[in-house]
Amino acid sequence: MEKLEIQKIAKMFDHTNLAQDASFEDIKKLCEEALSYNFYSVCVNPFYIKACKNFLENSLVKVCTVIGFPLGQNTIESKVFETLDAIKKGADEIDMVINVVKLKEKDVNYCLSEINHIKKACGQKVLKVIVETCLLTSEEKSLAAKIVLLSDADFIKTSTGFSKSGASFEDIEIFKKIVGDNKLIKAAGGIKTAEDLLKMITLGSNRIGTSRGVSLIEELKNK
Repeated sequence: MEKLEIQKIAKMFDHTNLAQDASFEDIKKLCEEALSYNFYSVCVNPFYIKACKNFLENSLVKVCTVIGFPLGQNTIESKVFETLDAIKKGADEIDMVINVVKLKEKDVNYCLSEINHIKKACGQKVLKVIVETCLLTSEEKSLAAKIVLLSDADFIKTSTGFSKSGASFEDIEIFKKIVGDNKLIKAAGGIKTAEDLLKMITLGSNRIGTSRGVSLIEELKNK
């Protein structure tokens, strides 16, 4: 694979470490890898936003964080507070977990209200909505995509990586069919091989969330 093409793919990566036991040194390594491979962002828990901003100072690598993570069962008010606090500390992008129960209950008004309140708190910052596809039927995935399409959010995102499984090809196909080019798509969780990565991109993923960014890029280099 050509070098320029690999560099373009690397710029799609949210290089991720959301582990419960991630240490300061782990986060430092994450940032160093993001700088070395020219990834789009690092994705970390809110506690590490400030550390990442320091590590990545004067670079183009952004800092992404998670809200209502990983269960999504927080109140709208608490998610809004988390978002405002994260942005105050320097977060460039916000990945929120939707209230999956309200989604499965088909409570469109609640889900839209939740997303739009958080987007209002984000202002011009990018908002991605994690819908946890492994807990959804195909019909529910379609509904999730329709809700995000109607909302003020920027992205629909497949997974937290903390539930039963991560992104599937079906997820991306369903999302792309509904949102088209009107919203962006982030595939996250369970992308283990370069082949899977390339197919996710071909199907319509605009961003890739993974903790395997380094190994995936190295595999592409060897192709």
